[in-house]
Amino acid sequence: MTLNSASGLVELFVILVAVATAAGLVFRRIGVPYTVLLVVIGLGSVIVAPSLHVDVSPEVILTVFLPGLVFESGYRLKIGELRESSGAIVFLAVPGVIITAAAVAAVLAIAAGLPPELGFIVGAMLAATDPAAVIATIKHMHAPERLSTLIEAESVFNDGTAIVIFTVALTALTKGVDLAGGGIALVVTVAVSALIGVVAGVVAGRVVRLTDDHLIELSISLVLAYGTYMLADGLGMSGIIATVVAAITFGMFARSGAMSERAREAVETVWEFAAFLLTALLFVLIGLTIDLGTLREAIVPIAWGIVAVVGARALIVYGIVGPASRLLRSPADRIPTGWLHVMIAAGMRGAVSVALALSLPEDIPQRALLVEVTFGITLFTLVVQGLALDPIVRRSLPQEAPVETA
Repeated sequence: MTLNSASGLVELFVILVAVATAAGLVFRRIGVPYTVLLVVIGLGSVIVAPSLHVDVSPEVILTVFLPGLVFESGYRLKIGELRESSGAIVFLAVPGVIITAAAVAAVLAIAAGLPPELGFIVGAMLAATDPAAVIATIKHMHAPERLSTLIEAESVFNDGTAIVIFTVALTALTKGVDLAGGGIALVVTVAVSALIGVVAGVVAGRVVRLTDDHLIELSISLVLAYGTYMLADGLGMSGIIATVVAAITFGMFARSGAMSERAREAVETVWEFAAFLLTALLFVLIGLTIDLGTLREAIVPIAWGIVAVVGARALIVYGIVGPASRLLRSPADRIPTGWLHVMIAAGMRGAVSVALALSLPEDIPQRALLVEVTFGITLFTLVVQGLALDPIVRRSLPQEAPVETA
């Protein structure tokens, strides 16, 4: 089954919504994260009926699902909470992504014999924790607000930088770009994308002051989410970074009185529903996209890639972020050890990795292997780390209130 247009998506819409709704009801009873349940449902459906396998266009994932998901998350982020963990967020979103990509490249080159340049492309596809996977899991944890903000902010920002690094690495492989040129391209893209987001968010924030109609204000937020993405992407910048920054800026205006109380409630409710629906549909589609049969052929590089991804995450969180936070003067600003355990488990990959793998040019060397390795590692992090997250949260965080799985 081919899914490469809006019409193809509509054909599956009703049944996917029904499956997602049923999974949402079931997961609360059996304690399995519903994102994991949805992926398993998709995988199981393909095993039972191979004709249900879906060829998803990467543009569908990147332009239909992700802008709405990262906008909803960015809108809820508060600038004060971001400021408290800004150092860790910036490190995880830029150097952390590069370190992960390099670690994956090194391990796959040494242990699996993959050329370093191809290994780095795999690393770039797997470098970012995926916003759809992480946010859906974090929302119902009852974790401290600062920890939730740290994990969510990292996931939405490093998603954008990983896509930029992937694009630069792919260009270097196919057209030739030196290290300095790639570094400059990364800095320029991130800076310009953030500027686009700030300008769009300010404009939208000023426009909503002109009306007290909550439906118009809600429509403005929708135009902002997808319009910012399309504008930045059309200019060759990062649509995800621009959308996240626009959402944060717009949220500042909304909370400072630019929107009425009724409008704020409408925006939060509608976007919360949209995020649930987009997340549910996306994870079923991921399950329908991955073919377990082909993954067996790449089990060795997949296993080494898992070691590299998890090891790099541990190095970054335990070896750099944790010790660095202990150097802060104020104990209140330091990241507790228990939070570090949760950050490790929350390092899931998902829709972005799948979309980037599908977007690889047909003529790239060993394309099938690169796709299989990326899919296999993504599936491991979604299922294994997704199942492990709730027990780790229960053991690592003080339980002042019951912890729900997500």
